[in-house]
Amino acid sequence: MKLQAEVNGDKHEVEFVRNEGVVVATVDGRTYQIDASEPESSVFLLKIENAVNEATVSESAGNAFRVRLGTDEFDIKITDPKRLRGSAGSDGAGDDASEIKTAMPGKVVRIIATPGTEVKKGEPVIVVEAMKMQNEMKSPKDGVIKEIRFAEGATVNSGDILAVIE
Repeated sequence: MKLQAEVNGDKHEVEFVRNEGVVVATVDGRTYQIDASEPESSVFLLKIENAVNEATVSESAGNAFRVRLGTDEFDIKITDPKRLRGSAGSDGAGDDASEIKTAMPGKVVRIIATPGTEVKKGEPVIVVEAMKMQNEMKSPKDGVIKEIRFAEGATVNSGDILAVIE
């Protein structure tokens, strides 16, 4: 999956591929093999070559994250260029239905809002685990959950529609 990451204002092209328990990450053309584990929620151990690094990740607004790696802290915003193409001109505030889509392959680990539930913009709807990281997928607008398309435990692919909000 190809993404764009903005780290403290600097933009980078990033691609992740999971290969037999190892994540192969390409950042600006340089490739890294990473053995990643999550010993506790939001804490990740990243083994790159012979070095082990601990990263603590906390979610900010939207697709932004605060990452602490050792004594350094970074603000990272993740953008999926495919999603940008499909949402041009839409702020999620109209009368039309909005969809929550996955950014990368993973597994549905929790459904927070069921069909018929009223949600506000930014409220969590469904949780997907991808690359050993749990991501709360949030409502893009105020509305009512029309449908949830996957059950807990289901495997999802990049771009799958998880939920529809009207």
